[in-house]
Amino acid sequence: MSSSFAMSMMAAVEFILTVAAGALFFRKNLHRRFPVMGSYLALRAFAAPVLACLLYGSMRPWGRALAYPYFFLFWAVYIASAVLLFFICLEVFRTALLAFSGLQRLGTVVFRWAALVSVIVSLSTVSFRHFGLDVIPAISSSLFRSVSVLELCLLAFLCLSMQALRLSIRDMGFGISLGFGIMAANDFVMTAVIPQKSALATPLEFVYETVILGVLAVWAIYFALPEPVRKLVVLPANSTVYRWNEVASALGHPGTRVATPQPANGFFLSDVERVVERVLARNMSGNESQP
Repeated sequence: MSSSFAMSMMAAVEFILTVAAGALFFRKNLHRRFPVMGSYLALRAFAAPVLACLLYGSMRPWGRALAYPYFFLFWAVYIASAVLLFFICLEVFRTALLAFSGLQRLGTVVFRWAALVSVIVSLSTVSFRHFGLDVIPAISSSLFRSVSVLELCLLAFLCLSMQALRLSIRDMGFGISLGFGIMAANDFVMTAVIPQKSALATPLEFVYETVILGVLAVWAIYFALPEPVRKLVVLPANSTVYRWNEVASALGHPGTRVATPQPANGFFLSDVERVVERVLARNMSGNESQP
């Protein structure tokens, strides 16, 4: 079996797993909680066969003209996927902080600003000296790279705060973030290892595709299994998370005041009482000495 045929078979398996994961996703009505994730799976499922047909036709003598439609459609889907991934990260982030309305609102604002700064920094590395079709892949790759950084940061945030947020490893938001985090790490590693212009059937490409198939399989398992009921978050009044949530809830409301109690200094109060007692004693002694 040739390497090109094996790669074609893996692409077919990827399409089947995408359709299966999407079917399970919509069957469990998860698109109501994660509507952008549903759009991403639908885009991935519908774009794969169209791009495969255009690619197959462009490699034939009679279909050389299909190379341009394939080029523009591929990068259009690439950019659309990057935009959808940003909103998916926002969906997962808001779902993780569902029990903390104040932190959710404040975190959403910070998340959007962080994404904007990441996009600006990534696009600033693109060279616009040579205008042409090469600018489209450069801009698309930079945009996707910035979103991949957000995916890794989101996964790290969920892993570090699972205990505080009462999240389970079987939580749907964590499963979605885990898949995208693995994909982002896979992209970064393969971008650093695989040459920019390489064949589609190199051994490293097989490794890359294997990771993608593994992520789709993990998503299908997450979507098929019943999700455990999220535990009720009960925090003590002196909890740091509770205080931050109260402060975040107060931000943006001019009529709200947040009082931060300070511990009283017992030694200071004792000194004040002693001074007052001495002053009273002197006044009383002075009054008694007068005739």
